[in-house]
Amino acid sequence: MTGISHSNTNQEHSTNKTNTKEMTGGQALINSIYNEGVRVVFGLPGVQTYHAVIPILDYPDMQFITTRHEQATTYMADGYARASGKIGVSLVVPGPGLQNASAGITNAYSASSPILVISGQINKDKIGKNIGILHEINDQLDIVKPITKWQSRVLEAKNVPSAVQQSFIHLKTGRPRPVLIEIPPETLAEQTRFPTYQPSHPDTTPINTSAIEKAAELLDQSANTVIWAGGGIHGSNASDELLHLAEYLQIPIITTPEGKGAISDRHYLSLGVTRGRSTGEFRDPLRDFFSNCDLILAIGTRFATAKPNVSQKVIQIDVDPDEIGRNHSNTFGIVGDLKNILPVLLEAIKSLGKHRTSRKSEFQIMRTERYENPNNQIEPLDSYVRALRTGIPDDGILVPDMTQIGYYSRTNYHVYNPRSYFTSSYTGNLGSAFPTALGVKVAMPNKPVICVAGDGGFLFNSQELSTARQFKINVVTIVFNDNAYGNVFRDMKNLFNGRNLGAQLENPNFLKLAEAYGVAGIQAKSPEELTKAINKGLEMNQPVLIEVPFGPMPSPFFD
Repeated sequence: MTGISHSNTNQEHSTNKTNTKEMTGGQALINSIYNEGVRVVFGLPGVQTYHAVIPILDYPDMQFITTRHEQATTYMADGYARASGKIGVSLVVPGPGLQNASAGITNAYSASSPILVISGQINKDKIGKNIGILHEINDQLDIVKPITKWQSRVLEAKNVPSAVQQSFIHLKTGRPRPVLIEIPPETLAEQTRFPTYQPSHPDTTPINTSAIEKAAELLDQSANTVIWAGGGIHGSNASDELLHLAEYLQIPIITTPEGKGAISDRHYLSLGVTRGRSTGEFRDPLRDFFSNCDLILAIGTRFATAKPNVSQKVIQIDVDPDEIGRNHSNTFGIVGDLKNILPVLLEAIKSLGKHRTSRKSEFQIMRTERYENPNNQIEPLDSYVRALRTGIPDDGILVPDMTQIGYYSRTNYHVYNPRSYFTSSYTGNLGSAFPTALGVKVAMPNKPVICVAGDGGFLFNSQELSTARQFKINVVTIVFNDNAYGNVFRDMKNLFNGRNLGAQLENPNFLKLAEAYGVAGIQAKSPEELTKAINKGLEMNQPVLIEVPFGPMPSPFFD
């Protein structure tokens, strides 16, 4: 990955022994991540990882949150990382533990989320022998290679700090994505002397000034430009820089679902998220506007769903060089950190001296057509999403699952702050929202966090209600219950003349389920009742489950 620095990787192996300390490999592991700023580990302890878990007790300000399934460890680490901008950490046993955790790793990979997964291993003299001992998978690193940025097997205790430092260099440099370290139990138990750990300080990618100047010229010459902003804005904490650039150029901003909140949806330059196709009953004025722009400034996005025509020129700015031009051939690219690049680009544009006229009234008309025209709304989905927005405070965080209300919220739920809306991104992990929301709440304990799930998806990880209760993770979870995998049920009926198989569900009584876990349960049978239930749930200051029973819904996809 461009910009990765290895300059500090081996500092801890200095021959100077004056500042060394004897400890186990497991103690060195926890000491290393602690010195990198880690204060929360999401994990599920097991026999191969005892020597990694117990040393956490030596750090009173470090928390170990035990989940009820390994899948939740990585979902929670992902939510924690995306909400806080810090590194999320998951710790699991090898074999089935890592396989279970792979769903959350996939989610973090697709969402460009920086999580460190620490996995146990079998005894190191048994690795690769296929002899059938507990949790053996040969070779388990192959499981995660497609969904991690970097992987390492550490066989000697003396190499543990080096592996941690290397992992954090990868986490902090270039495109943030999961990394994994696996360590056998003997390595964690082995004692040796370690020098004082030196936190990683990777180099940043230098700014290509000639590319900046070329992009400034293209933007200055364009008659009709639009910004397409993705989740990279949040990853770089570049919302202010994006807004300053857009306001100066008077360029409107379209975001991806991952980019929601990059600009407040109250701002006249915020046009929202595109939806469906501009055909049939629903016409998306946003897609029509996008297709008529001569220049697209794509910032922090893979640009996979934009679908520009061949004549449209794209300027793509991204930290990942592999993404430049991947999805559109007519692309001019700039590689680097958005927070550093956007101010330099703005100054280059200002130096050209072109006067910019306010287009506020023009974009306000577009926004009114988009959000207030009844022909561009789907009921009752729209009423429920409005109920969410009315009940959730402005600074609240919404984590929607792959469910009908969740899909509709991508285009019609307004977001006012960065890092306030988290989707499963392109992998579309059903059942991810609830444990992800728990991780978000751990990162942001003083902000309201609301999870929206369907009945089927929620039951993937409903056991984590116990985790929420034990660790006082006060998420308000809304379960829309239609006793089916609703999208699948509707699609099957439409495609196969009313026939369906496998999509209907027999659910538990969700209020009694909440009671069994010691969680508050509320039922809301209308959008108005849902808003009241959200308000009540947030006032309770404890984990809350709100059930919303409803029937079949129309497609939320505007197609």
